[in-house]
Amino acid sequence: MYLRAALSIIAGYLLGSLNTSLIVGRFYKVDVRKHGSGNAGMTNTFRTLGKKAALFVILGDIAKGILAYLAGYYIYGGQPGGLFSGTACIIGHIWPVFFRFRGGKGVLTTFAVLLMFDWMIALGLFAVFLVILLTTRYVSLGSITAAFLFPAAAAVFGRGTQTMVFSGIIAVIVIAKHHENIKRLLNGTESKFSLGNSK
Repeated sequence: MYLRAALSIIAGYLLGSLNTSLIVGRFYKVDVRKHGSGNAGMTNTFRTLGKKAALFVILGDIAKGILAYLAGYYIYGGQPGGLFSGTACIIGHIWPVFFRFRGGKGVLTTFAVLLMFDWMIALGLFAVFLVILLTTRYVSLGSITAAFLFPAAAAVFGRGTQTMVFSGIIAVIVIAKHHENIKRLLNGTESKFSLGNSK
């Protein structure tokens, strides 16, 4: 059991460490961490490299979250294994071993993992994210709000201990990774998302 749990975590972490924005950036000979916000994620890739690159990042970040969950599900067995591997994948995305432990904020990968084990909450939080993005044009505010509401949604809908623990850990990590965005939001200097910024 312990070996299977360890293998699930390792598989998830290594998948997460395949940071899509940094891999895509290599085809453009650009490290997105040296541009814009400095974050290795979809939004900064969009602003730095354009729509096509951002689309590959979206697909890659979601795919690795799904694959990580499935890897844990089958290696360990069931939802607990999926959560072990999925959580490790999110951590790997944020602190990737292949890229000097400087990755993204893990929002898309978190969404993919959540979609695999609780699609109702995943789609509900995505709806919240979209409403905030469309009304304020702040990607970060939508992400922070969705992360904050994750544990609350799990509690309101009576989810089990595993989901509650997972939601609490992920909410803390995602919000903590947005600390610079929170400062900029409070100072009124946060950049707004616009399709007009794409290439």
